[in-house]
Amino acid sequence: MAESTYTCIICPRSCRIAVSGMPGALEVSGHSCKRGHDYALAEHTHPVRTLTTTVAVEGSPLRRLAVRGTAPVPRELLRDCLKQVNAARVAAPLRMGDVVLANVCGTGVDVVASRDVPAS
Repeated sequence: MAESTYTCIICPRSCRIAVSGMPGALEVSGHSCKRGHDYALAEHTHPVRTLTTTVAVEGSPLRRLAVRGTAPVPRELLRDCLKQVNAARVAAPLRMGDVVLANVCGTGVDVVASRDVPAS
């Protein structure tokens, strides 16, 4: 029965939470609230990360555009998602919220513009 520990990032308390046991019978300890319990359980069973990066822009004084995923992506696919976004090129003009890359790496998550980009 292996034990993993996580530092909760949900609130400022930063609880040290331990998860142990076998799949289907996991025990969680050290949390101060239900949100911490849920965070540690999710981090242990299927961790996800928020995708934020930049993409190259053509036809604008801005060279790069900040973008973000519309939902978290599985941690094991994060590098592949970043590679796919890095290979993309977008043309100005763009509005905040425009989809820059749909369904990145087959995750169902769209990558959207984080600001308006004027054309030159």
